[in-house]
Parts: sequence; structure tokens; C-alpha cells
Amino acid sequence: MKTRTINIQEALDRLQTAAKQLERPVTFMEVCGTHTMSAFRCGLHSLMPENVTLLSGPGCPVCVTSQGDIDLLIEVTVKNNVTLCTYGDMMRVPGQLGSLEQARSHGADVQVIYSAMDAMQLAQQHPEKEVVFAAIGFETTTPPTAVAVTEAKKLGLKNFTVLVSHKLVIPAMTALLEGVDVNVDGFLCPGHVSVIIGSEVYRPIVDKYKKRCVISGFEDVHMTAALARITEQARDNQILLENLYPQAVTPKGNQVALDLIFKIFEPADMSWRGLTQLPKSGLKLRKEYEDFDAELRFGLVSRETPEPAGCRCGDVITGRCQPDECKLFSKVCTPVHPIGPCMVSSEGTCQAWFKYHQPQSRLRKKVAL
Repeated sequence: MKTRTINIQEALDRLQTAAKQLERPVTFMEVCGTHTMSAFRCGLHSLMPENVTLLSGPGCPVCVTSQGDIDLLIEVTVKNNVTLCTYGDMMRVPGQLGSLEQARSHGADVQVIYSAMDAMQLAQQHPEKEVVFAAIGFETTTPPTAVAVTEAKKLGLKNFTVLVSHKLVIPAMTALLEGVDVNVDGFLCPGHVSVIIGSEVYRPIVDKYKKRCVISGFEDVHMTAALARITEQARDNQILLENLYPQAVTPKGNQVALDLIFKIFEPADMSWRGLTQLPKSGLKLRKEYEDFDAELRFGLVSRETPEPAGCRCGDVITGRCQPDECKLFSKVCTPVHPIGPCMVSSEGTCQAWFKYHQPQSRLRKKVAL
């Protein structure tokens, strides 16, 4: 679609006008952790019409990682004398055996890295070490993991494996829509993931489930324009798939990246926090790459473990509650002493609420806009 320059005041005016013409209140859900943080940081929630609600969905990679998978990471670190490489957001997520940060303070070799290739290169430089990469994230972070595995195979590395917890966005959205206790009128679809998977993958959400989908960028004006457009759809009784981020997102996505993903991985059942186990919602290494599967090499057994007592992270990331409806929020659970992953991750809804969802914060953001 043809794009034009739009300013935030124009987008806000359109949003407010469309909201006034709605026949009933509407609820939309963003499915991206970056959208979650951006919306709070720019004060968007404080500017929303009273009859338009924006919920956070399962878009934070750290937050949707199941409690059992968190425990598996800590187990492989503590019990198998390996070097575990992980992204920084995973360090402080609590598991039944503590956190990776605590494991490191007790002597475990846990290293924060910035890419899967960093982990692979560490294994190459230290053949005496068993290096395990904690592979989490959606389709956006999966291609780099695939590249690292491909290079490790070319080099014949025997000391590099990945503990895979990569997930797919569409099965999670479908699971939400098939649930009985989550009701949304449409989705603000993720820009980053959509660069890889394309816009047309959301077509079944629109055609089968009759939910509006608007793909958005991450600046305040992008998100406001997307909310204005999806609210206009609701006002006009339209259910459409619209791509408002065409400068980065194409209908078919990045075919090179998709080919690489499915050369190395195949769909697999995967456990999600808040959504339990969903069929074909994650990825596992294909048979020809099983030598790089940490679960197989170290005999790890994935299992369901309960979330921390009282923690409602699973409900928060599936739109069943807001953070302040959790009794632990801001009292027992804070960014300094987190109980659940939504308070740990930089893309977590609870951390965003804690930082920005205060009356003074909302006022400052409103004035800034």
C-alpha cells in the first residue's frame, strides 16, 4: 500500500474521532514485547479513549518461555559443568533452582552474549569447554541460531550445542482465539517478526477467526496510527488485514531467512507460559543437526513445573489480567526482586507498568507528546 507522512497529532485525532463513533467498547492486543514497552514509554495508554483498551499479548520471548524451560537452563548449567551462553534478559528469571544469575554467583559458568555466533565462536576458541547456547525468541531471533548451527556443522565443532526454545507467533495467536476467556477485537501485529514471516500469514486470523490485524512499526506515531486504523475498522464494521509498515514488511516476508529456519529446524510441540503446550508452536533441530541438540547430548528431560506461587505472569501475557491485578505486583515483585519473568525482561509488561504506569509518569509522557 502507498504510504504518506503522518504526524502523531493527526493519528491521535483520528483515534479519538473513531472511538467516539463506536457502538461499543473495543479491545485490541499487541503481540510484540517492543510494542509493549514502546506504548508505555511514550505514554500511549494515557492518551487512549476510555472505550478503547490495548492489552499486552504473548510477545515477550523471555515471558512466554515456560517455567520448565527456565529450570532446564539452570539444570544444565548447575549439573553438567558447561558454559551456558544466554541473552541478558534471561539472567534474572527465577526458576525452582534459583536464577542463572544466582547460579553464576555460586560458580556456574554463565556468560551473557549478544548473538548465537558469539556462543559458537566461544566454543571454537575453547575446544576444552562444552558450550551451550540458550536459544529463545520468535522468528526474528531464529535465523541467527540457524546460522550458528550451520557454521558449527561446517567446522565440525564437537563442543557446541543449543538448548532450543524458539517459538512461532501464529500458533500462539490462534490458541488465544480458541480460548474461552480471552476476547479481543483485533491485533496490533509485530513489526520485527513480520519482516521475517510476512503479512499474509495473518490472513487466517482475519478470514477464519474474524479478527482485525494491523501491522505496525515501533515509534509512537506508528503505533498511534495503527490503533487509529484498527479502531476505524471497528467503527466501520470492517475486518481487514492491513500492513502499515510496508517499508520493512512484505506480503511473503524474508524468504531467505525462512528457508534457513526450516532447513535447520522443524515445527514441534512447545510449552508456553500461560498457554501450556501448543502443538507445532515451536521449533526443534532436524535429525541431521541433532548432534547440536543440548537436550539429547546431556540427557535433559523437559517437564512442566508450576509458576511461582501467586505469580500471574501467565495471565498477564494472555490478556486475562493487568499487572496491578496480581497481588504480588510492586509489593513483593519488583524489578529489584522479581518473582516472574514479566518483571525481569526489558519487554515485560509488568516491568513496563512498574516504570511507566504511574500517575506522574503518565502526565509527563502526555505533556511530552
